[in-house]
Amino acid sequence: MSATRTQVYLTEEQRARIDRAAAAEGVTMAEVIRRAIDEYVDDEHDPTSALQATFGAAPSAQVPSRDGWRRG
Repeated sequence: MSATRTQVYLTEEQRARIDRAAAAEGVTMAEVIRRAIDEYVDDEHDPTSALQATFGAAPSAQVPSRDGWRRG
């Protein structure tokens, strides 16, 4: 795996949480951070997952009529 060195400032609490996660999983701090970034980016920028998560959230919602729209 090719990697780019990146420096990030964390709060003490964030660092402690990452250290605990790394120790529990038996991986490095960097691996915990890479996994977290992958999960965040995949979920946040995938419109399919957002649509699936909200499908049927408002089953009583009515679709407005387009009859009154002015078209130019």
